[in-house]
Amino acid sequence: MKKKLVLIGNGMAGIWCIEQLLKLNPNQYDITVFGEEPHPNYNRILLSKVLAGDSDMNDIILNSWEWYRENNITLHTGHCVRKVDTEQKTVTSDGDITVSYDELIFATGSLPIMLPLPGADKEGVIAFRDIKDCEAMLAAAKEYKKAIVIGGGLLGLEAARGLLNLNMEVSVVHLAPYLMERQLDATASRMLQQELENQGMKFLMEKNSAEILGDKRVSGLRFTDDTEVEGSLIVMAVGIRPNVQLGRESGLEVNRGIIVNDYLETSIPNVYAVGECAEHRGIAYGLVAPLYEQGNILAKKLAGVEGEGYQGSVVSTKLKVSGVDVFSAGEFMDGPDTRSVRVQDDFEGVYKKVVIRDGKVIGSVLFGDTSDGSRIFSMIRKGEDVTGKEKEVLLGESAGGAKSGAELIAAMADDEIVCGCNGVSKGAIVSAIKEKGCASVSDVKACTKASGSCGGCKPLVEDVLTYVLGADGVQAGAEGMCGCTKLGREEVVEAIRTMKLTTTKEVMNVLEWENEEGCSKCRPALNYYLGMVWPEEHEDERESRFVNERNHANIQKDGTYSVVPRIYGGVTTPSDLKKIADVAVKYNVPMVKFTGGQRLDLLGVTKEDLPKVWADLDMPSGYAYGKALRTVKTCVGSTFCRFGTQDSIQMGIDLEKKFERLNTPAKVKLAVSGCPRNCAESGIKDLGVVAIDGGWELYAGGNGGTKLRAGDLLCKVKTSEDVLEWTGAYLQYYRETGNYGERTSEWVERLGLATIQQALEKKEDRLALVGRIDKTLGLMKDPWKEIIETGKLSSTFEPLATL
Repeated sequence: MKKKLVLIGNGMAGIWCIEQLLKLNPNQYDITVFGEEPHPNYNRILLSKVLAGDSDMNDIILNSWEWYRENNITLHTGHCVRKVDTEQKTVTSDGDITVSYDELIFATGSLPIMLPLPGADKEGVIAFRDIKDCEAMLAAAKEYKKAIVIGGGLLGLEAARGLLNLNMEVSVVHLAPYLMERQLDATASRMLQQELENQGMKFLMEKNSAEILGDKRVSGLRFTDDTEVEGSLIVMAVGIRPNVQLGRESGLEVNRGIIVNDYLETSIPNVYAVGECAEHRGIAYGLVAPLYEQGNILAKKLAGVEGEGYQGSVVSTKLKVSGVDVFSAGEFMDGPDTRSVRVQDDFEGVYKKVVIRDGKVIGSVLFGDTSDGSRIFSMIRKGEDVTGKEKEVLLGESAGGAKSGAELIAAMADDEIVCGCNGVSKGAIVSAIKEKGCASVSDVKACTKASGSCGGCKPLVEDVLTYVLGADGVQAGAEGMCGCTKLGREEVVEAIRTMKLTTTKEVMNVLEWENEEGCSKCRPALNYYLGMVWPEEHEDERESRFVNERNHANIQKDGTYSVVPRIYGGVTTPSDLKKIADVAVKYNVPMVKFTGGQRLDLLGVTKEDLPKVWADLDMPSGYAYGKALRTVKTCVGSTFCRFGTQDSIQMGIDLEKKFERLNTPAKVKLAVSGCPRNCAESGIKDLGVVAIDGGWELYAGGNGGTKLRAGDLLCKVKTSEDVLEWTGAYLQYYRETGNYGERTSEWVERLGLATIQQALEKKEDRLALVGRIDKTLGLMKDPWKEIIETGKLSSTFEPLATL
């Protein structure tokens, strides 16, 4: 009969331990996991990418719902364990679920420190610790312009960078005289601050917060020197503390963290602690690598495998702070008994420093170029004697005799972590190479997740490959569309064309998808590519679309929906306005808002009301949810404006009516300005049209979002017909060559403006592209009308777990 193992905490440390246990002895335990958040295990390190808009929740999931099911793990999400009875050996959640255990693991993590300032309970004061905090920041950025981040450490700077990407003005408040004092010395910190100031951050150094200002919502922050700073959002990122309350109430011995021995055992038999909540030899670790090392030891203990206990960790930090590479390890501050070797290049923004005591490297700081980080960290861990070779530590081969990458890999222990984000050791990568035939970085990533998050360990993964296979055995390896396949976009599209594949199931089967059901990345992409290649043969697979597209509305954080009817060129009529007003009154719509795209947005519509709302509106969908043409913004142009040289309103309406419902790799926004004053913001749209004397200018690849980009001048044309022709050819070329999910701003930079201009230069080529887009447009239907005709959402509109 299997023993019962219960894990309290569904975070990175606890689930890592379970993963290693399953590898050692997969059938020893019935496993139950309790997690407070309504998500499977995800990578907290990448929350800043979610905030910045570079990733979404699906991208940072470490263990999917399917993984729990495949490993017969009972997962209770949204459950906070409120009681542990160590005598009866039971665990009870706030959802009144009680489970008995033979072995129990506390992996309750840590809590953000919230400064007990007057006014800290005001609306708009949050931490930066989980997905909920990210959602709060994203929501605040839509309404407010100024944010304050208290804390100039790593977490605070990541929060500030994300808020800056959301077009907020950000002031970082820090008590110390320089940033990231736990990871950087004064020189590296000053270089970092200068770089971040160039990016737009403001810094208030050596400031002690006294009071949070405002009535119901925060309006600013006052300091002890009576100065103030304005802000409608305050993010506290001043540190973390182990989450030990449940452990203390359960009778465990607690200091700063839950006290554990070398085998992660607590003061009560059969109860263990791992991760940020645990305190080992007086230290509670907050970095990922030590938590994985603890998980390895505990997994062996639970599996009955003998091994050396946990001896503590020498910590290192290798990361990107707002795009700047930073590394630190060991004792990097100078002392009376230490000497240092430094290299500083202000022109290239590079600073390197190693600290040496008694002939041994004990610490290092690297800024701007962290390629030597793994080599130096290995020296620190091994206590390598560098007497007489001190300069070689930093200057490498140029100083003579430095070790090659392969030699450094040979010196690494098998359990030494290569990928800190995902806890992948050298041994795991070597096994993947030898046993699973991995021969490229992308192969290793697919098998082990190494280099799959921040990518900072990619050079080290390459060194491991070279060490095992030799330089000639390492393959370049194209990046696959996702983890389900090693094939890239071009290979998949070519196979669809040459093999006449017309359904996603057919593609996955013929091209030997590793996951036969696909995932949230490849299924929508395949559905798009199939529709683009075979507009007549391929039937749109609604089940492969994201939830917003299936419901023809944008889901909001409270579960309601946002409905946006089409308003061509921002021009409406009294009758349409009356329809919208009547619907808003009839269905108690909480908010009707003018959007940045000159439309009206009905916010707060319940899912069950969506069919009736669309039926009563009887207006085309504005596709505010889709990878399609969203809006065509216009100014009043020559119709009313004394500066207007062309009829921008009519041009905008013509463009919108021509290309509405068109599926594209990512959302597309157009704009038409009636003169070079550019009141419609045509310079930052996917395609912007600007009227000039005697014609029009077309601008390509603009973006007004988180990755701001000015459009490039694509061409100048004379007539309105020319504008429609060039726009059709441009959009079709983007449809045929763009990667799914790739905005035109990224596409233009990837292909190069000259390549796009060359493809559209000849009229016969443009007309061929226009012919293909016209064929596709002729086949397009209004899928939102299905709601009106049936009066309900079809089953294919229901959200899938993975989408």
